[in-house]
Parts: sequence; structure tokens; C-alpha cells
Amino acid sequence: MGVCSLEDVLFPKIDVRLERVAFTPESLVVSAVACGPAPRCPACRSRACRVHSSYERGPSERPLTGVKLQIRLRVRRFFCDRSSCAKKTFVEQVNGLSERYRRSSLGTKEWLRAIAVELDGRAGERLCQQLRLAAGRSKLLELLEAPRVPERSPRVLGVDEFAFRRGCTYGTVLVDVEVGRVVDVLPDRTSETFADWLRAHPGVEIVCRDRATAYTRAVKEAAPHALEVADRWHLLQNLSAAVEKTCHQHRDCLRKSIEHESPAPPEPPPMDLPPPSLPPTQIIERTRHRHEDVRRLVDAGWTISAIGRRLNLDRKTVRRFRDTDLDVMLASARERRPASVLEPFKPYLNARFIETSGQVSGSRLFLEVRERGYRGSRQVVRKHLAALRAGTAEPIRADIPSPRKITSWIMRPRESLTDSQNERLLEVRLACPDITRACDLARCFADLVRNQRGHLLHDWIRQAEQDAPKPMSGFAGFLRRDLDAVTAGLTLPWSSGVVEGHVNRIKTIKRAMYGRASFRLLRIRVLMRT
Repeated sequence: MGVCSLEDVLFPKIDVRLERVAFTPESLVVSAVACGPAPRCPACRSRACRVHSSYERGPSERPLTGVKLQIRLRVRRFFCDRSSCAKKTFVEQVNGLSERYRRSSLGTKEWLRAIAVELDGRAGERLCQQLRLAAGRSKLLELLEAPRVPERSPRVLGVDEFAFRRGCTYGTVLVDVEVGRVVDVLPDRTSETFADWLRAHPGVEIVCRDRATAYTRAVKEAAPHALEVADRWHLLQNLSAAVEKTCHQHRDCLRKSIEHESPAPPEPPPMDLPPPSLPPTQIIERTRHRHEDVRRLVDAGWTISAIGRRLNLDRKTVRRFRDTDLDVMLASARERRPASVLEPFKPYLNARFIETSGQVSGSRLFLEVRERGYRGSRQVVRKHLAALRAGTAEPIRADIPSPRKITSWIMRPRESLTDSQNERLLEVRLACPDITRACDLARCFADLVRNQRGHLLHDWIRQAEQDAPKPMSGFAGFLRRDLDAVTAGLTLPWSSGVVEGHVNRIKTIKRAMYGRASFRLLRIRVLMRT
């Protein structure tokens, strides 16, 4: 094993000559001189022949055995003798040690870049302080560079949107579905930006997408030969929304069926009570005031977008308050309230209140319902009794499953339902023929999706358009307008599942950056951590 000199340890295979080493209590100072061959001009690439002058640089270097290392490097400035070159003089750069416009050595730069990749800005800055490296969070983030995007698009390309700020600004993520790797991130979700990217990166054969029309226009414009594949998960999501809307429209059928089948309990002679009204709960009051604000601005000629910005509401919410009567909104708000622990015992309490003509104490009723299984507090019973005396007690809710719960029973596989859920779903089907028809069509379509029977899609659409409820026929019309992509989605094995996974990963990266990341930095993080 040969003996290495100090020059070989400090500057291995670097064209410098070590002149002096000085030790101080805080650092190790190394003086060196560049001694490489004459460099080429960075502008015209002609080799220099004459030295203009020399000066000393101080690139920051990594610490040596825990001691700060200071380098005083003397470099030469050369003339460029080519008359046509705009650069008259230039400074030589030492390969492996320095580069233009950088105050740190190349070794330090690689250390800082590795720290920035793993820890980002603030955490990386704290580690640099422990390692005695002079670098702030801004400098670390500037060292991050996005990987090079391939010149050709992958054969199977997945595209989906993600939110920089939900409801305001969105971007687009492009994924190689075959490999499961992010290819690029675009700053918006417009068809023009995506079409420009497809033209600059040819080679796509299959595009997996959701129902966004902007991506469809871009594919038809920039890659008309590519086969579009509609995502199966989004198709089931759209179907679920149509089923839930159908169930919501026919809740009156369920309510009438339960009222007709439930026998009226024997009651004593009724006593005169004030007419019941909706209790002034927070959600009901908020719904009432919001409906008044939206209607007032609509009457004043405001647009939906302007109303949304004024009231800090989503466009869909504004449109729902504009197009729905107040009574329907209040009933919906009442149904969204969670059922009280006292709800199963309210019929008994009401009957006892009428039997005693209101002359019964809350403590007595509490003891009676506790014997029947009530596990709540005494105060809840007293509040209900006070509402009965004031005439503001809320009417007893009928045991009607919510539209969302009915939709979950319909969309789930039959074998995953319990016996009680099957019985409740059967009761719903017997109560409303429209929900029954929607259930049959939804289960048939789900079978087409899960077993990839795209050749039967046209028959399903025809049946749904003939005698299905309006939300289901609207869903069938959407499928017909995008028939080729939907058929491909129900036939080919490709889907946007891997794309949705990367969208969730982008959300995690955004949360880690506390929402302060620019598009450039977010794009770098997404591409580097694929």
C-alpha cells in the first residue's frame, strides 16, 4: 500500500498544486494554485494562449474530520485572442473543484443537493448547521433540478388533474401506466397545454383518462390516432351519483310506504298542543340565511361565480341553493342531522306525555326509558319534555334509510351485504318501482365493469334510455356520447388507478410543504420521488 501525500488527499486527480497549509483553532486553511492546461473560451471554444492576470478565490469546501476547511485557490484569467468573440477575458475553472458563478466546490454542491433531495429546505438548513456547511433553505432549494423528461411519450399514458388550491387552480399529472412512473407535471388543466405536450412528445398509443372534456379535446386534436380509455372507477362513481340522486328524488315513496304499513299505536284522547315547527338548530338557521343571501344576489343579477366568491361557496353549492326551494333545503338539512340517542324512545315519551296531560316530571320519564334500554343522560330527556310543553318538539322521524345508505347497498356486491341489509333493501325495492329499476340497472352495469363485458354496453344503454329514471337515463346519455372510450374501458385492462395513486402522493407532498411550494418546486419533488 503506497503512501499518499496531503495533496492527493485534499485534491485527488485535480489539477492544482498545494502551496501551504495553515492550522487555526477554528479551521484548516489550504492555499493552492491551479496548474492545469490552458482552458478554452466558454463563448467561442478557442484555446487561450495568453494570461491576463490571476486572483484568489475562496470556494467553500466540506469539513475535514469535523474541522472547517478553507480553500484559497489562485486561478488565472486568460485573454481570448479571437477578434470575433465578444468575450475578451475569462477565468479558468478547475475540473472537479470549481465552476462559474459558484462560491462552493463541486463536492460541497453534491452534498447540499443530496441534503435538499432528502430533507427539502428548513430541515436541510438545520442539518447543514450541524455539519458546518454554509447553506440556507433558499440555496438548498435552488440546487434541486427536475429530471429530464423523455422526448417520446410512453405508449400507455395516464392523465388526471390535481388541485393546487381546491376550487381555484388545478394542474395536470402525466403517468406512464405500464411502468407506474410520473412522466411530467403541467401547470394547468387546459386542453391547449396538454395538446402542446402531446405534440412535443409523440408516440402515445393509449390514453387513460376520466370524464374531463378538456383532455378529450386535446387527444383528438394532437393525437387523433390514440385510443382513449375511460377509467372504470370514475364510471362507477358517476353511476353511484345517478343512483343516489334517484333515491333522493323518491324519498316520498319510502315515507308514504312506511306510514301506510306502520299501524297507528293506540293513544289516549289527544290534548291541544301548539303546531310543531323545525327547531332553530344551527344547520337549519345557516341553511335559511344562506338561501336568502343566494336568492338576493341572484335577483340582483349576480353570476354564480361572483356569488361563490362573495359568499365563499363552491359553484355547485350556489347552483343548488339557486335552483332548490327553501322547504326542500330545510328538509334536507333536517335529514342530515345525526339521529339522537333518544330517537328510539321518543314515541314512548310522547305517548306518556299525552297520557298524563303533560303533568309528568323529566326524572320520572328518565327512569322509565332507562328500564327500556336508554343509555343517554337525564338532561336530554328533560330537554325533549320541555320541547313538548313548548310545542317546538321535532316530529318523530320515520325509519327511512338515507339515499347514500341505499346507494351503498345497491353498489356493493350482493354477497357483501348482511341479512338485515338485504331485508332493508328489499323493503326499499318493494316501496318504489323507480328505485327498483335503478337498482337493477346499476347492478347490471357494475357487473359489466367488474367482468369487463364491454360488448354488452350498447344493450345496457338502450335499456336505460327507454324506461329508466331520469338520473339513470342521463348517465346512459353520457355513456353514449363517450361510447368508444367507455367501451375500451370495459374491455381493455388499462385504467387510471395508478394515476389516482400519484394524485394522492402529490397531495401528501403538498401537505409536507405547507402549501408554500411554487409550481417549479412541486414539479421537481413529484418527478424526483417517483
